[in-house]
Amino acid sequence: MQTTSQPTLALAELNDRAREIFRQIVDAYLASGAPVGSRTLSKGGGLGLSPASIRNVMQDLEELGLLAAPHTSAGRLPTELGLRMFVDGMMQAAEPTDDERAALEAGLAPGVAMEEALTRTTAALSGLSQCAGLVMVPGRELVIRQVSFVPLSPQRALVVLVGSDGSVENRLLDLPAGVLPATLEAAANYISSRLAGLTLAEAMARLEIEIARDRAALDQLTQTAVAAGLAAWSSDAAARPVLIVRGQAHLIEGEVGGEVDLERVRQLLDDLEDKAELIRLLESARGADATRIFIGAESRLFSLSGSSVIAAPYRGSDGRVIGVVGVIGPTRLNYARVIPMVDYTARTLSRLVS
Repeated sequence: MQTTSQPTLALAELNDRAREIFRQIVDAYLASGAPVGSRTLSKGGGLGLSPASIRNVMQDLEELGLLAAPHTSAGRLPTELGLRMFVDGMMQAAEPTDDERAALEAGLAPGVAMEEALTRTTAALSGLSQCAGLVMVPGRELVIRQVSFVPLSPQRALVVLVGSDGSVENRLLDLPAGVLPATLEAAANYISSRLAGLTLAEAMARLEIEIARDRAALDQLTQTAVAAGLAAWSSDAAARPVLIVRGQAHLIEGEVGGEVDLERVRQLLDDLEDKAELIRLLESARGADATRIFIGAESRLFSLSGSSVIAAPYRGSDGRVIGVVGVIGPTRLNYARVIPMVDYTARTLSRLVS
């Protein structure tokens, strides 16, 4: 689990009494979502302290930036800095139960396609954590089965590529002057007959070799159409990551002991629509040795919605990072349970792809 230095310094300033009061406040807040008052801790915390003594400690914790009071007469809530300190230095992790492990592994049965397995696992992680589950995988490098060109106008055509896995993708293509429907048909026949079974990068390399050796048997315009058709994907095919998000509905369901903050949820759902920024955030977890936790403003993307992201990389048989799996939820989530769950999911996926 990746940590930061500032909360560690704050933790070192606390004596045993302050640590215990802080821990009980965080535990109660994560369970209820409500501010925690000194009288509540005095009656039920087993501290043997008066409300006045507890209030003095709470004031010290507030001055350290670990607690905040939402209203003058209310109890205290942990700040994002306080949650970070709790996660890094005080939390006692709870490993997934046998039933939770079985649920996470259920979608990884032999014979299940990789993307389907990832989708199922992400959905299971979402359901168990009551957060939105997500997984990022590297972009699929398409293998050509068949290509066709559909003329739309003298200057434009639709290029349809059928991959070896049955996937279908299309791109709009600007045509050079003089390209006729017969030219496009010849280009499609050449790609489908001579380049099928190759990736786009391999097909481009094969085309260059055959043209250089004068073995392509294509006129100049047809060569141009073939190259343009392949290039329509080549710029992003290898680099484009695939992002799977499941369980957004959990973000708008009622929370135990509290009510949904509709404005926060609206902001969070808006943030989830920014796929490019979300991918950049997950990319930052690729280089981590362990699970990374972004709490509130630690992530620029989710700073306004006050959300937390827990993400862990998973690896191939050679040890290299392949993708990232994780969850997104409110800062008030069960870190002790969810962090080990994300970590276990990452390790399970690593076994699947090894």
